[in-house]
Amino acid sequence: MESLSAIKKEILELAELYSKKAHSAFRPDGDPLRAKWEAGSPIPYAGRVFTEEEVAAAVSSTLDFWLTLGSEGMNMEKELSEFLGARKCLLVNSGSSANLVAISTLTSHKLKEKKISQGDEVITVAAGFPTTVAPIIQIGAKPVFIDADPITGNARCDQLEKAYRKGKTKAVMMAHALGNPFDLTKTLEFCRKYDLWLIEDNCDALGCSYSMPKELANKLGFKNNSPGLFDGEDRIIRWTGTWGDISTQSFYPPHHLTMGEGGAVNIVNSAKLAVIAESFRDWGRDCWCPSGIDNTCNKRFDWKLGELPKGYDHKYTYSHLGFNLKPLDIQAAIGRVQIKRLPEFIETRKSNWEYLRSGLASNEKFISFALPTHAINWSKSNGFSWDESNCYSDCSWFGFKISIKPTAPFTRTELAKELDKYKIGNRMLFGGNLLRQPAFVELKKENPDAFRVATEVTGSDQIMNDTLFLGTYPGLTKPMLDFEIEIINNFILDRSS
Repeated sequence: MESLSAIKKEILELAELYSKKAHSAFRPDGDPLRAKWEAGSPIPYAGRVFTEEEVAAAVSSTLDFWLTLGSEGMNMEKELSEFLGARKCLLVNSGSSANLVAISTLTSHKLKEKKISQGDEVITVAAGFPTTVAPIIQIGAKPVFIDADPITGNARCDQLEKAYRKGKTKAVMMAHALGNPFDLTKTLEFCRKYDLWLIEDNCDALGCSYSMPKELANKLGFKNNSPGLFDGEDRIIRWTGTWGDISTQSFYPPHHLTMGEGGAVNIVNSAKLAVIAESFRDWGRDCWCPSGIDNTCNKRFDWKLGELPKGYDHKYTYSHLGFNLKPLDIQAAIGRVQIKRLPEFIETRKSNWEYLRSGLASNEKFISFALPTHAINWSKSNGFSWDESNCYSDCSWFGFKISIKPTAPFTRTELAKELDKYKIGNRMLFGGNLLRQPAFVELKKENPDAFRVATEVTGSDQIMNDTLFLGTYPGLTKPMLDFEIEIINNFILDRSS
């Protein structure tokens, strides 16, 4: 009789063969088995990039039929935390859930006077994705909005002081827009000054890094580089997602790696926050045992918590009003293969951004392009030039941002329609100015005190009206990028003639 291992081996070999034939269009650019793109075929703004390895990992995990988060999940959490240099990474079922768990963690009674309570304020940015802001409202806190810079797409961190209210402000929660780190120096100095939490929404920015002088970094509490990063003896360089107290990731297919639906909460240093975050992810339970394991604390029947009788099973003791936001082990199996590809994916995103920037450089009269935080210029020959802060950001671009200048003889919508005509994927910069979205307009009508706007939001309005982005993901090939460049250049030439 054929052994189970032999049967499984045969199934996996067939799964790999199937994937090679069925999914060739999803292989990375440069892969010899990658299907050739034909002119006129769609060019997505983003998508999943994988080979037969991911398919085999998913099939293998399915055959094991653990289903819930298990050994694959535990291993992926370990591998992700090792890549980032974070104390703990917790997998969740989406980036949006990651944001919810992250901010909920800071409401724990275990944080005492540092906890975020009902009515406390959390500073965020008006331009962005709704699920960076929605969790703030969902926990009963009040988002306080500052403006965004139309060039970087990020928060105007020079406005943080305007948003602060003594006794009310408890945290800052903002995203690194389109894979471009926000000004971490200004933000960290602000948070240290007032003893505030910092949550980095790193969903679009896995693989971005930020560098500052060592003396400044030490003053802010950072003494070590992230694993695998070095920027000189007199500097500290770290991945985004490791500067704040907590950060979040999304592994939805358009992002830097995919596990299907999925995300992660990264706890940078604090063991206490790690335990609390895991509690909120796992029903609110006080027990921190992994699934299928009992009595990690060696006190399972010795605790006295709440008003429960002494010895009540710690596995069924609940310290928080939590959720069940875990992904499946099958997803983690896919993610583990993707992590191995991450360095290559990061470099490809940078390369694709540079290629588009060079190809569209002649159109600066009518369109403006993104710059990394602290960059003041870009040239084809010399790359970026930097401001006097002596801080640098290195972008793993989520997208290629284009903004239409007021002098242009066309609008953002007209360009978007032209791109759509040729099946070139493009997107708005997510929600534009969130304050103009129906959900926030209606919320303000129902409860005028639901949020506060601390500054003008003209930059966010500009992003809303004039900005779109193209893809930079690793599935784009040079013929695809050349076609995008050709269509945009011809469109601008035609409209400006």
